[in-house]
Order: sequence, then C-alpha cells, then structure tokens
Amino acid sequence: MVKELENLEAKMNWHWRDSMRTIRFMSFDGRVAFLIPVWLLYLRWSTIIISFMVFYVFRFLENKGLAFPSAIRAFRGWLIGRERPGHLSSQRHHFIDWG
Repeated sequence: MVKELENLEAKMNWHWRDSMRTIRFMSFDGRVAFLIPVWLLYLRWSTIIISFMVFYVFRFLENKGLAFPSAIRAFRGWLIGRERPGHLSSQRHHFIDWG
C-alpha cells in the first residue's frame, strides 16, 4: 500500500522533473530558434549557410559537454585570461595551486 502511494505521488510530480531540461528544436539546442525569424525576414543563401554553421557550433559544443551559456563563459575566460580588469587590485583573488 505504501509503495502504491509513493508511486502515485511520483506520478503527480512528473511535470517538475523536466522543468530544467534544455529545450530542443529539431534535435538542436532551442536557443538556435532565433534564426527562424531571420530566415523569414532575410532569406538568402548567406543566412542559410550562417545559420547552419551556428546550428553545428551548438551541436559541437553539446558533444564536448558544454551548454551554450557555459561555453560562452569558457570562451570569455579564455579570451580575458587570468587578469580581471573589472576588479580593483585590492579585490583580486590570486590563483593558488594547492595540489
């Protein structure tokens, strides 16, 4: 009886399980859907080629294990490096390798 109640409670909360899942658009990350209005407004071969390049950049990032926002953060960290120009020198953390 207790097992059945637990199963019933789990079934009632299934809709919360998928609330943080990435939205998909034709097996791509849902953030590429912003290209659809661009296609509708400016349908040229150049926009089609650029959009497919963006699709496959998203796919490449997902295959490497990065979501798009985390890939942007990683790129920003790679581009700027260890120097954080937005912080005062007194607030900067110095990287220490304890290992």
